[in-house]
Amino acid sequence: MPQGTLQVVLVSAKGLENTDFLCNMDPYVLLTCRTQEQKSSVASGKGSEPEWNENFEFNISEGVSELKVKILDSDTGSQDDFIGEVTIPLEPVFEGGHLPPTAYNVVKDESYCGEIRIGLSFTPEEHQSRDYQVDESFGGWKQSTYTD
Repeated sequence: MPQGTLQVVLVSAKGLENTDFLCNMDPYVLLTCRTQEQKSSVASGKGSEPEWNENFEFNISEGVSELKVKILDSDTGSQDDFIGEVTIPLEPVFEGGHLPPTAYNVVKDESYCGEIRIGLSFTPEEHQSRDYQVDESFGGWKQSTYTD
């Protein structure tokens, strides 16, 4: 499994199911990559066609294979409503290094409820060489002032 940095560009969503009956919903996104979780800004009053255009960064380590995306509606005074979710496999971005913004189907209770556009890029961690060169000309036995 690769190690490095995953850059996520949260672009927009469309066709989301509106969970607010009286007004436009205020959607936001929770991005989860194993134990790391990041939250987008709230697209206030943007309804079912929000745009974020936000960037997120995750440190990728052993065993990370997917990015989970949850879309919620921010509600004042009550619990936020769950709109839908997407699970994006990361193998294609690990292999290719970059995926342009792509539309992923948002699903709730196994039903299609809109789509979200997300771009991904992966920068592998540079492996430092472990070959240390010992330089005897500095601080080595040659500079000792010890005499018999």
